[in-house]
Amino acid sequence: MMFTIALMLLGQAAAATPDVAAARQLFEAGTYEQVVMIALDDTSPPSLVYLVAQSHDRLKQEPAARAAYAQLAARPETDPWHHVGQSALLMLDARPGPAGTPPAATVARAVEAAERATILPPSVAEAQFQLGLALAERRDYATAAPAFEAAIALDPQPAYAHYYAGLSYYQEKRIDLMAKYFESFLKLAPNAPERAGVESIMRTVRGR
Repeated sequence: MMFTIALMLLGQAAAATPDVAAARQLFEAGTYEQVVMIALDDTSPPSLVYLVAQSHDRLKQEPAARAAYAQLAARPETDPWHHVGQSALLMLDARPGPAGTPPAATVARAVEAAERATILPPSVAEAQFQLGLALAERRDYATAAPAFEAAIALDPQPAYAHYYAGLSYYQEKRIDLMAKYFESFLKLAPNAPERAGVESIMRTVRGR
């Protein structure tokens, strides 16, 4: 029923502005194939473009993900979404090579681009989220966690901000905060592909 409603919302929005909330619902349920079917153009909301790009990435469709992130990066430099797009593109460039370690300089540039996005108006939750992803990529979990929390403060609905906040606090051995954000994630995205893994972590750390 949930998928049917979301698909109806997307279908109704096809002739106008696509429903970002409906697309996010599909994304958070792991139905990335449905999200990438959304046609993007110059009038598409940047938050929708970001979701489509992430969906392509999760489907290992890197050229399509790059194209969507590049659409964000093509926005003016005074727009925080420009820097979100730049950071995401750099994160793709920083994918681990044969040695298994992301290029540190490229990751640093991805962090810097995301940091610029967070200080430009208007405040964008995805800018903080992208900063958290970049910081986590260089294993700076102590700083990544507050970035994800800042994203949640701006918009508490996207489930993956809670998920990555929980993961960051798990790495920092802050089990109390990990549990808080993982529980929020499970409530917001009960059908997420990561559900079983999160529940397993929760059982392990709680000794059940």
